[in-house]
Amino acid sequence: MKRCLFLIAALLTAAVISAAGGGQQSSASQSGGVAAITVEVFDRGTDGGKTDPTNNAWTDWIKAKVLKDENIQITFVPVSRWTEEADIVARMAAQDAPDLCYTYSMDNVRNWGLQGGVYDLAPYVDTLLTDMKEMMGEDPAIPGQNLIWHSKDVDTGALYGISNKYMYTASHNTFIRKDWLDKLGLPIPKTTQQFYDTMTAFKNNAARLGVNRVLPFLITNDVRWQVYNIFLSFMDPALPARDRWVNTVAERQLMVPGVKDALRFLNRMYNDGLIDPDFPLYSDDTTPSNVMKSGVVGAFQHNWDQPYRQNLQMQTELEKNIPGAKFIPIDPFTNSAGLTPKRGSPAAGGLIFFVPKTSRNLEAALRYANWLCRYENYHFLQFGNEGINHIKTGGVEIPKTATGAWIQNSGVNVDYTMSINGYVVPAEHFGQVLSASYPGIPPEDVTVAYQMSSTNAKVEPYVSATILSLAPVRQVLVDKEKTLSVNLICAKPGEFDRVWDAGIRDWLNSGAQAVIDEQKAKYR
Repeated sequence: MKRCLFLIAALLTAAVISAAGGGQQSSASQSGGVAAITVEVFDRGTDGGKTDPTNNAWTDWIKAKVLKDENIQITFVPVSRWTEEADIVARMAAQDAPDLCYTYSMDNVRNWGLQGGVYDLAPYVDTLLTDMKEMMGEDPAIPGQNLIWHSKDVDTGALYGISNKYMYTASHNTFIRKDWLDKLGLPIPKTTQQFYDTMTAFKNNAARLGVNRVLPFLITNDVRWQVYNIFLSFMDPALPARDRWVNTVAERQLMVPGVKDALRFLNRMYNDGLIDPDFPLYSDDTTPSNVMKSGVVGAFQHNWDQPYRQNLQMQTELEKNIPGAKFIPIDPFTNSAGLTPKRGSPAAGGLIFFVPKTSRNLEAALRYANWLCRYENYHFLQFGNEGINHIKTGGVEIPKTATGAWIQNSGVNVDYTMSINGYVVPAEHFGQVLSASYPGIPPEDVTVAYQMSSTNAKVEPYVSATILSLAPVRQVLVDKEKTLSVNLICAKPGEFDRVWDAGIRDWLNSGAQAVIDEQKAKYR
């Protein structure tokens, strides 16, 4: 379905450009009139008191202030957070995308750009995006280059999308039930084998743990994300960055040496009854989170702060259901060098904003994106009203979880700040502010989890190259990788190699080999 949508979008490019007047902009801003634009916003539903993402206190504030400051009228267009890539592909194909969009797929954005469907923003960086450029600062990965250019194509110099600035270094953690360790008199696992032995002990001691059943280790069917630290621990730490990048396809690492061994380890865990047998059914975090709250899960791996996130209430609800129960972060998965490697978060985050050629007013869209990067605007969107969204302690604004009209549907209001993900505060206050953004969780727990996730963390190799062979098959490869990983974990041990050989052959023939070959040619 998504492949078809992409092809339709490419075929409709000429019509898109024609409909946009060949890229001609509205003259409203030039003549002094009000410029009207539409802006994408993620719809995360209304569970937990969330508000309509297109019509709430925050959008009212944005609309009023940007109209006053820039003479721009904003209409927000909802796109489901959970199906955003498919939804924006469909809107691009139907020539119905908002004037200012964002997505997590840079592959799609680059290919739309090459097909003439989105604007090259490079010519506007030093004219319409000056506040954004100042806010972004230097790219840590490329000394001397501003972060705003992070996604510039290395071959053409085109900038079809701009990645947001990510303020965190942490990414993944492994969590374990500390109360279960204490009940069984077990130490915190320090190695991969110790972790395996601990999961076995959990499995064999349900009665001593006070539960009817034990699910020692819980994952979802997005295996790659759920066990990232395990994958990394099986990879060769001396593997050149080139080999790592070339063999990573659509952020899937099947062809990276060591990943097969990691999946074989998980296969062993599954066949020994250490992994929840229902994991192939878990396509998001909702059910797994509820299972963990019920008190039957021993360990899991996920985002560095997963138990503390307010939208899930995992740790809080677990303690309500099982007094004294607690997940703590651990760091047991060691590689051949004796280190515990983890994924570091790049300074340029995963969210990318872009302007389709169907936009009625490119200038107004970029002026609004730039307006969001002025301190007075993004600071209010992050910290809000004193007494409602934050309190002041010693002159420091400490986040406070709001309810009602001023609730933030997304963490730090990232759905509205767009170009920034994470609190922008002085370095000396970052830990204090970060810890306070998890009400009900001891600040020291947040600090330890953040530090542990950042230990031995490295950013994945990155090359800002347009891989033409990827976009048409990207979703197919992602879906096949998920299915293959699940099948490998669930296979009988004697069938593992047969399933691997057949699955990899199909994956490569489905387009992955062409992507690898092109990445070899374009590595910089």
